Amino acid sequence: MTPESQEFEVQVPDTDPSEADDEPVNQPQPAFGWTAYAEKLNGRFAMIGFISLLLLELITHQDFFTWMGLSR
Repeated sequence: MTPESQEFEVQVPDTDPSEADDEPVNQPQPAFGWTAYAEKLNGRFAMIGFISLLLLELITHQDFFTWMGLSR
């Protein structure tokens, strides 16, 4: 079977776009305490901080403690 002879079928759901707007969107709401939303947000900021430290070491060729002046 050659690539030219392959047929692709696209299935489109039978929903009316105006009906989709009536349903509430399930998005996490900010809250205080140990919530799943807070844990995801903290994890994302931790990943950003970790990558930032790696980039700092790559650019300056010094580790974080040397860069801060805490090691000899």
